[in-house]
Formats: sequence, C-alpha cells, structure tokens
Amino acid sequence: MSDDLDALRGETAEALAAAADLRAWDAVRVGTLGKSGRLTGLLKGLGAVPAEERRERGAALNRLKAELEAAIEARRVSLEGAALEARLASERMDVSLPPRPHAPGGAGEGGIHPISRTIEELTAIFGAMGFRVAEGPDIESDWLNFSALNIPEHHPARQDHDTFYLPAGADGRRPVLRTHTSPVQARTMLGQEPPIRVICPGRTWRADHDATHSPMFHQVEGLVIDRGITLGHLKGCIIDFLRAFFGIGDLPVRFRASYFPFTEPSMEVDIGWNRKTGELGKAKGGENDWLEILGSGMVHPRVLANCGIDAREWQGFAFGMGIERITMLKHGMPDLRPFYESDLRWLRHWAADPLAPPSLTEGV
Repeated sequence: MSDDLDALRGETAEALAAAADLRAWDAVRVGTLGKSGRLTGLLKGLGAVPAEERRERGAALNRLKAELEAAIEARRVSLEGAALEARLASERMDVSLPPRPHAPGGAGEGGIHPISRTIEELTAIFGAMGFRVAEGPDIESDWLNFSALNIPEHHPARQDHDTFYLPAGADGRRPVLRTHTSPVQARTMLGQEPPIRVICPGRTWRADHDATHSPMFHQVEGLVIDRGITLGHLKGCIIDFLRAFFGIGDLPVRFRASYFPFTEPSMEVDIGWNRKTGELGKAKGGENDWLEILGSGMVHPRVLANCGIDAREWQGFAFGMGIERITMLKHGMPDLRPFYESDLRWLRHWAADPLAPPSLTEGV
C-alpha cells in the first residue's frame, strides 16, 4: 500500500515545482492538505484499513504529512522571496540621476521656510532692542513648565487631555513636552542675575489639532527684568515690534485687561484689522475691527520669588505669541496645516531667499 504514498509524494513535488506564483502554490497546498485534499482523504480512510496493518499505515501517513508540509512551506518561502526581489527590482530608483533643473535663483535651489524666516525677523527686531536669544529643552519638568510660573495644580492646562506627559521619573513627577516656551524664562532667571532681556523662540506641544491648531507649533516669548520697569516699557516694546514686523508705521495697537497666572497685571494685545478683507492697519473711513495677537503683562512677584529674584528690587514684563499665527497674518496664509505637510509647491511659493537675511535697515 506504499505505492499510493510514493505516488502522492512525487506528484506533489512536481506540482510545487511547477507553481510559478503564490496562487498556484496555494492550489497545491489545498489540494494536498486541505479538508478535501488527497492526503487528508487517506488519513480519513485509515479506519477502513485492517487492524494488523493500521499501525504501520498510520505511521507512514504521518511521516508523509510532515514531509509534504515541510516541502510546501519551503516552496512558499521561495516564492515570497522571488516576489519580493521582483518588486524591489521594479521599484528601484537611480539616485545617481541629476536633479530636475530649476530656474537660476528660483526657490527650487533652496529657500528658507516661513517659520524659520519669521524667527530670523523676530531676532533682528528684538536684537535691535537689546534682546538676546535664549533656548531650552523641549522636554521639561512639571515644576519649570507649571509650578514655577504660578500655575496651580488644578489649572486646566495640567490635564492629560491638554498636555503631552511622559512616564514618571524617580520623583514620581511626569515630565512634559513643554506647552509654552515660558520654562526658558524660568531657566534664564534661575541661571542669570538681573538685568535680563531675552526672547525665547522654539517648539511647543499641546493636544489640539484642526485647521487653526497643531499638536506641535512654535512660540516666541520675551522677558525683561530690571529696576524701575513699568507697563509703559512693555507697551512701547510691543508697539514698536508689531509696527516693525508688519511694516505698518501707524498700525493701531490696543491693550485689554486680561488674566494669566504668571503676570499681574495681564493684558491681551489687539491690532487693527479689517474683518472683511483681512487687511491689517487703520480702517479707511470708519472704526477699526480688532484682532487679538498676543498676551503680555508684568511678571508676577511669585514667579520672581520662585526664581530667586527679589520683587522689591526688580520688576519685569513678559509677552508671548504664536510664530505660525503672526506669519500667517503677515503673508495672508489661510491655513495652518501646510506649514508641516512638506508640499514642495507650497514651500517654493512661500520660501524666503536664503541670500537676503532680514535687517531693520532694508526692512523685514
């Protein structure tokens, strides 16, 4: 009775060798080992074999089954490898080809991303006012991101649905992806004696995502600590910056009372804006519409104390704004999302000339 097993072994081997793709291979597998396969049928018929032959017959069938399963699996691996090699060969890209040509001096030769250009402009304007750039890590401690800035434990910004937290450290506190660049202000006050005059541009993270918000975005914050600092200094600094950045010498600027935990008093800053056209500046023949642009205020005495500065001797002001927001307003960009989509068409349209850095003498 071994003749039928030898025949099945040989026919299966021939069928596997002839299978040119995985579909043909699967037909051989099902025809041999499937519910209605030839080997399965022989195993089912084992009960009809005489008792004195059944043991030997069963052992032979099991050996054949193991042999065929191994052969079928080996053929599958071989066919999958061949299919992968064929796909890699068809999708191969010749990286030695020269780049597509672009017009000389065009954005195709490289340009500065709008966010990077805005940071350069901010640095140029505030640099002329005596500010230096301060930087800090993107992952911050809970204390520097919240507590040092007088943000209480119950504040909504501390909730998991608003802030990206990392696993807790040895102290039980969870580090955070910084929600603002204010921790850089705290680090500066802790590491430097007054007077202080810095701006803090950088990436920040918040759990928010739609046409006007992104989980990752950029902020710039400013800090001045000195003797005799007043709201007048804050207002003059902000007005000069906004008029220089937007290139509108008579840009209307309005300050409104507000609340932030880290400043007292606090103010929202609005600029003149035409609601219908989106144009910035003075309204023609009528009253201005107003657009909120940034937050500001005098540094809270508790923040100064947390950072080791005597509020009886030193005073200061701080402000902060979204870099994407002011970039969109300056250039008339309608949507936040293309900043991060790496669309070359968009980048070539909005890219700035890398050989023309911003300066106050030539205009930013």
